[in-house]
Amino acid sequence: MAHTIRLRPYPMINRGHLVFLMSATPILKYYKASVAAMGNLTPTHTLIVTSDRYPAYIKADDIHEWMVDMDAIQICGGNTLCGEVDIQGSKNGTLPLLAASILVKGKTVLENCPMITDVDHMIKLLEYAGCKVTRNKRSVEIDAASIHRTDFPPEHTGVMRSSIMLLGAMLGRMGEISTYYPGGCVIGERPIDMHMDALTQLGVQFTESDTKVEARTGQLGGGSIKLAFPSVGATENVILACVLAKGNTLIEGCAREPEIVELCRFLNRAGAKIRGAGGSRIYIEGVEKLQEICYRVMPDRIVAGTYLLAGVMTKGIVVLNQAPVDQMQELFRILQMMGADLAIADQWVCINGEHAGKSIARVKTAVYPGFPTDLQSAFMAAFTLADGCSIMEETIFESRFKVVPQLQKMGADIHVMGRRAMICGVSSLKGCKVEAMELRGGAALVLAGLAASGMTIVENRHFIDRGYEDICRDLKALGAKISDEKEGILPETWCGK
Repeated sequence: MAHTIRLRPYPMINRGHLVFLMSATPILKYYKASVAAMGNLTPTHTLIVTSDRYPAYIKADDIHEWMVDMDAIQICGGNTLCGEVDIQGSKNGTLPLLAASILVKGKTVLENCPMITDVDHMIKLLEYAGCKVTRNKRSVEIDAASIHRTDFPPEHTGVMRSSIMLLGAMLGRMGEISTYYPGGCVIGERPIDMHMDALTQLGVQFTESDTKVEARTGQLGGGSIKLAFPSVGATENVILACVLAKGNTLIEGCAREPEIVELCRFLNRAGAKIRGAGGSRIYIEGVEKLQEICYRVMPDRIVAGTYLLAGVMTKGIVVLNQAPVDQMQELFRILQMMGADLAIADQWVCINGEHAGKSIARVKTAVYPGFPTDLQSAFMAAFTLADGCSIMEETIFESRFKVVPQLQKMGADIHVMGRRAMICGVSSLKGCKVEAMELRGGAALVLAGLAASGMTIVENRHFIDRGYEDICRDLKALGAKISDEKEGILPETWCGK
């Protein structure tokens, strides 16, 4: 099948490079493109490429039809899931640790590092800065002995939010950074003003343009910082900037998320002196240097929650191994309110979703230890099949209901009123073609497809790959009938087998 792809500008394209769409989203994760013809690339030019799987030149105009082949997940719903799965390393835990490796003038080894595209992009940024990175599946070694670049290009900063973590790390190591505004999922404005305001309290000077931000400072000397909102990213950036500061730092109004505790645990094992992680106040005593370290990344609580909801939506029995149960107490509480039976042990959870069909009057997202916004879309999918109506209130991001129109296409009864959504349960969902708009909404659509009748095609799998190693692999282990582009497109009759 042959199609036309419009490309965003790319400074150097050689044979074997990945092709990027104008939205700066990597599409060909699994298939490297070979250049068949190219000229001076502008946003309006078309590049003709061939890939190993699609040898024909790309000529047709309908890119969406081609993307179903290359960037989609197919699900045949209606199967009751039963099985067990190991939980991958944490996405939101790994990315700050990769940024923190810049502060170690030597080698950092991260074990249990998830094989996801956001990690790939962060590794590219570290390499661009001068780090030598060696990856062996889930083990990543970063040698940051030499950092020779402090200006970062948009190719990777523009596709993930967590690239902003480099702000604090580079200021702490080099005293300066120039970077483009971060990208990532379109779930709200997510301004970096909180990061800049906090670092300004330390004496950092910022210069902004429409697309870039530059920051410079002399030797940081610590101080007292008060965050206006317990932002996870802003808390992490201040910690990274102050670890090597001359003097002591008090951060008030800190985020309390497990990812903050993880970052501080990692830094302390490397020689930092940080107290109070997990509370609203963090104290940092600056040290001269950090030592080389090998560290194992904690499991991903959001992935764990996703797979528990797969058991709920299919009325199945799902067992999670290596689950961060201490971080999931609010999730367990809501699942039990829905009627789920849970058995919990050390890093092990078993859920029986046979009777988990109750609606909940109101669920409100909140900072940790409250209900996590990253599971809001997944629970919304589960509420579409509950008895009665549930209210979901989003307090963290203002645009996190983008999945609603796609769930409505499947037959869901959802009404959005500002930051609240009322979800009234229906008897069944119907499989159809839907489009992931961001990471967590994409995972929610996969869950809906597991419970829907017939075939569901979830387009834009690349969003899901930002946070899930292989959602198809994991759900297959639980008994799902699910396929992706690596296996080829399957006929609709597959759902009848």
